[in-house]
Amino acid sequence: MSSIASLGYIGIQSKQLEDWDRFSTDLLGMQRVDRAKGLSAFRMDDRKQRLIVDARDNSGPGFIGWEVAHRHELDALAARLQDHHIAFRQGSRSLAEERFVADLIVLEDPAGHRLEFFWKPEIASDPFVASRPINGFKTGPLGMGHVVLHVSHMEPMLVFYRDILGFSVTDYAQTPYRLYFLHVNNRHHSFAMVETGRNGLHHFMLELYGLDDVGQGYDLAMENDQVAFTLGRHSNDWMTSFYAQTPSGFFVEYGWGAREIDPGNWEAEETFDGPSYWGHDRLHLPPEARRRQREMTLDAARRGLQAGNPVNCPWLDSVTTR
Repeated sequence: MSSIASLGYIGIQSKQLEDWDRFSTDLLGMQRVDRAKGLSAFRMDDRKQRLIVDARDNSGPGFIGWEVAHRHELDALAARLQDHHIAFRQGSRSLAEERFVADLIVLEDPAGHRLEFFWKPEIASDPFVASRPINGFKTGPLGMGHVVLHVSHMEPMLVFYRDILGFSVTDYAQTPYRLYFLHVNNRHHSFAMVETGRNGLHHFMLELYGLDDVGQGYDLAMENDQVAFTLGRHSNDWMTSFYAQTPSGFFVEYGWGAREIDPGNWEAEETFDGPSYWGHDRLHLPPEARRRQREMTLDAARRGLQAGNPVNCPWLDSVTTR
């Protein structure tokens, strides 16, 4: 099991601050907090910030912040990186203050994605106030949510995240593309990689406490032509969600109802049933690619594949076979 506790924060480099402000508040329901000029930050819970949008540098996709629980775990991670001859640098005091953490180290993964490992995030003194009526985000020990990367070559990334950093594989698929889901806590996955021949951010996920939060968000996204994947349910983590197009071109998955796992007793498995039991029609894809994706969900329907929550009705069980 990894010493990494959870996904702590995500940073986006974008000049489109006003568009991100509207997207993060009007649709996602985050709370905007005042920051310096050229920088926007948003809360989801008791943390001072979870999402940071930085307009001062538009040269890359941003950064991913991973939390460790104790200082000695950050030191141990630094030692492990040294043992594997992986370059990193100590985060400056000014960077730690900007991230609202006690200390951090900074490095790049084999594909060039910037990672920040930190400990002791600052807790806000005032309660989180959602910018639209929602029941709140499911965070706490599970972290901010999950993040999924495009990768050009899976093997060096898998060695880095699994074998060096200690992420654990939850499940994986080899067709129609290579896809690995990894966990660091009870969330089914906090991280995933899909081998698409390029590098970059595919999406990050936010989990809500209410299905109606997601449904009302879906209506808002539909009204503003922001839906990239329609409402659907995933076959591995059982999340009911949709994907919204962000101002930066990647996606945000907005979901509810994902299952949790027991990391100590979980065994990784290969999956063959496609990414979704139903829905998640990829509106952003060209017609032929969209059709291939849709055929996988139709095949799941023909085979009667569903999530693990069957109706428990003695009368129904007595008169039918499911």
